[in-house]
Amino acid sequence: MNEKDIAAIRRRFRPGKNAIGRVRGCYVNENKKIISEFDTMLGMISDNESEELLLKLRKVFTGAPGRNILNASFPTSLVGVSEEHKLLTALRESALSDDAAVKSLFEKTAAALEREGSYMILLACDKYDIFKKNDSGEDSSEMFTYVVGCICGIKNPKPALSYSLSENRLRNLTGDCVICAPEIGFMFPSFENGGADIYSALFYTRDIAADNTAAAALLFGTELPASAAEQSESITDILVETVAEECSLELIQAIQGQVAEMNADHKASREDEPLLLTPQDLGSLLRFGGIDEATVNDFTEKACEKIGKNAAIAPETVINTKRLDIKTPEVTVKVGAENSDMVQTRIIDGTKYILIRADSDVEVNGIRINIRESSADGE
Repeated sequence: MNEKDIAAIRRRFRPGKNAIGRVRGCYVNENKKIISEFDTMLGMISDNESEELLLKLRKVFTGAPGRNILNASFPTSLVGVSEEHKLLTALRESALSDDAAVKSLFEKTAAALEREGSYMILLACDKYDIFKKNDSGEDSSEMFTYVVGCICGIKNPKPALSYSLSENRLRNLTGDCVICAPEIGFMFPSFENGGADIYSALFYTRDIAADNTAAAALLFGTELPASAAEQSESITDILVETVAEECSLELIQAIQGQVAEMNADHKASREDEPLLLTPQDLGSLLRFGGIDEATVNDFTEKACEKIGKNAAIAPETVINTKRLDIKTPEVTVKVGAENSDMVQTRIIDGTKYILIRADSDVEVNGIRINIRESSADGE
């Protein structure tokens, strides 16, 4: 799904903007036991409660495609055949009224998901008309129905001393458990080319570094594309291995500036598809940074082997375009990307230095200081 389609779905999870009739869920304790289940009609609860439920589900459609939001593909041999695909289809086609299917998903998740603490599983089903032209050029419409689910951690608030105005006394305030923002979530089917794509699903993860292999196997019976964290680690390892001593601050600054320019051009073009880079694009970035052709070819070849020739990589996975972080074991320097040219590296009298140009006032621990020019004899 592209960013435009994801945004359109996300906007539906607001009061009065969707056709969600019910939300189903269950509470799973730290021992993997389902303690309780609920089946709530969205129109039968308060506006505040309804809005909070929709907010949790809306989170599944936040974050960057290729990083927080991944497309999970079902091989043709699994569509309509695998237990996972049949279960998701049953949930969708019944609009969550198939009690056996809902119970099966809850029980499978509780038994297989490895995580600490209690959590809540939330499920909802939405549908809306899609209007488009048919092959004859006439207006037509079809119903797009999809299921959304998420897993939210549970937090037990600490008791606190409070004062009751109505009772005119102090008392110990305790509250019910709080449902946190989703850690993972899914949507089935995906929305592609103006309609439902039963060959793919959307997977959401709040933590891009998390290993979601088990969750993907549980929900889809298939593997997810490499996570942003895995891609970033692979690219970094290949870069260090191939570029070696040529990997300098100037190279990182050049790549950062070039990727920022690519992002700006893509945004200005208003394209629906997100900007994604291939291993060949990464090689071009190195070439732009002054790396010789043999090294660029070596990097590109190894990247194709490691992450795939047709891998689609979000620019944010390659480099942080908003900030330059320079670290030594003792010191960390953080500079906004627009001011990265203020930082240089030098070797002076055999000693390595990180130099920061100070054009304006300098403060140390909140105290304004003066930078004095050293005399020739070091005084």
